[in-house]
Amino acid sequence: MANNHEERPDYGPEKNANYTPWVVGLSILILAVVTVLYVIPKEETTGHESLLFLPRLNAIFNTFTTLFLLAALYFIRRKNVMMHRRLIYAAFGTTFLFLISYLYYHANAPSTSYGGEGWLAYVYYFILITHIVLAAVIVPLALITFFRGINMKVEKHRKIARWTMPLWLYVSVTGVLVYILISPYY
Repeated sequence: MANNHEERPDYGPEKNANYTPWVVGLSILILAVVTVLYVIPKEETTGHESLLFLPRLNAIFNTFTTLFLLAALYFIRRKNVMMHRRLIYAAFGTTFLFLISYLYYHANAPSTSYGGEGWLAYVYYFILITHIVLAAVIVPLALITFFRGINMKVEKHRKIARWTMPLWLYVSVTGVLVYILISPYY
C-alpha cells in the first residue's frame, strides 16, 4: 500500500486519456458564457439587492482558492503528492463555486461601476484589467495542468504548472482585491 508521499500507479484515469476536447470545450464554454453576460443588455430593475451578498461570497471563494493553492504548493514541494492533489481538487471546487455564483450574479444584477478617483482609480483599473485578461488565460492553463497531473504526465505537468500556479494565484488574489476596492459602490 502506498503511503501519503508516494503515488499509486493505479490511481486516477487512464494515463493516455485524451483530455484536449475537454480543455477546449470547457474553455470556450466558460469564456463564451462570461462574455455573453457582459454583452447582453440588462434592464434596470429593482430586486437585485437580495443578490448583493454574492460578490462577497465570490471573494470568500477566491480567498479559499488562494489558500488551497498555497497549501498545494507547500505539499508538492515536500513531495506529498496525495495532499497536493487533494488541495488542487479543493481549489478547483472553490473556483467552480465561484464561477457558478459569479455567473448567477452577473446574469441577474446590473454591473457596478467603480466610483473612486485619483491614483486609486488607476490602481483599481490596472488590477481589474490584468485580473480579467489572466482569468481568461488561466481557464485553459489550469485545465491542461490538471489533466496532465491526473494522467500522470509528470514532466509535462511540472513544466506548465510553473506558469499556471503563479497566474492562478494572481487571479484569485486580485479577485479579492477587486471586490475590496469596488465593495463601497454596490
